[in-house]
Amino acid sequence: MQRFSIAVIPGDGVGQEVVPAALRVLEAIGPRYDASFDLKAFDWGADYYFHHGRMMPADALEQLRPMDAILLGAVGDPQIPDHITLNGLLLPIRRAFDQFANVRPAILYDGVPSPLARPGAIDMVVVRENTEGEYAQVGGFVYHHQPEEVAIQTAVFTRRGIDRVVRFAFELARKRNKQRRVTSITKSNAQGFGMVLWDRAFQAVASEYPDIETESLLVDAAAMNFIRRPESFDVVVASNLFGDILSDVSAILTGSIGLAPSANLDPTRRFPSMFEPVHGSAPGIAGRGIVNPLASILSAGMMLEHLGLEEAGRSVERAVAGVLAEGKFKTPDLGGTSHTNEVTSAVIDRIAG
Repeated sequence: MQRFSIAVIPGDGVGQEVVPAALRVLEAIGPRYDASFDLKAFDWGADYYFHHGRMMPADALEQLRPMDAILLGAVGDPQIPDHITLNGLLLPIRRAFDQFANVRPAILYDGVPSPLARPGAIDMVVVRENTEGEYAQVGGFVYHHQPEEVAIQTAVFTRRGIDRVVRFAFELARKRNKQRRVTSITKSNAQGFGMVLWDRAFQAVASEYPDIETESLLVDAAAMNFIRRPESFDVVVASNLFGDILSDVSAILTGSIGLAPSANLDPTRRFPSMFEPVHGSAPGIAGRGIVNPLASILSAGMMLEHLGLEEAGRSVERAVAGVLAEGKFKTPDLGGTSHTNEVTSAVIDRIAG
């Protein structure tokens, strides 16, 4: 039997509800694929911040380093500024473990209404550069908290960083074997340095993949075309900021951000990768038992695939797709009245066959 060590960070708000749902699915599927999971829970997030003045302990990264993977719920609290949340937990983990490829699938499943498209018409993946770009946190303040205050925020683009995430996108397009198209997103008409470097790097890497069709779009045109022709996208590769924004658009196109999983990957596997739903802590519905657990469950499925349990991961997605197509169990974000536990149990029943 294969054993995997999983760091579990439920975090805040609905993270405390969707992570237990994902763990129930892992518990159900492990024996079917001769796998077991050694779970280690970490109570980091807003409550930790309120008691200690930081989102996680000083040695948090060393505690996570030996793990095979990290399963995260959500972090964030209305009483804590978002930049503290992001820079106190998420970004340090992504950077320290070189999780340079953020992967966010967007699939319109049968049984899920979309404002734009018919089921099956949307099946794309947004690959977001995850460690540099606009979120590099290079800059500072001058005349801090004075009327003349100045803030400088610098985006950092390196040829190494662009090459590796673009190459990852091309390899993913080959693996998916769907439209075999990679679309690059920039704003190089207005950002004449970092984005121009991105365009040049994209073209150079694309020359290594003559079997893959390419497209380059400015981000404003991409936002328009996500709405106008979402079915035309296969793999989309973008910088940290542009990928962040467009992947939220793709999530809503496919029915609900409650169906949007993600992976923060170190494709070299030197360090643990992190898997999380992208819906955030959703304090408005936390504790009511109605949050959609499927994004977290799908994130756990992506984790299984990354750990080499590819058929187990596909089994999780098939179970989720089956529950959505049947339409019997739907949380309120999808127009239903089911509770989190009911939807989770329906997925587990389908895995059990």
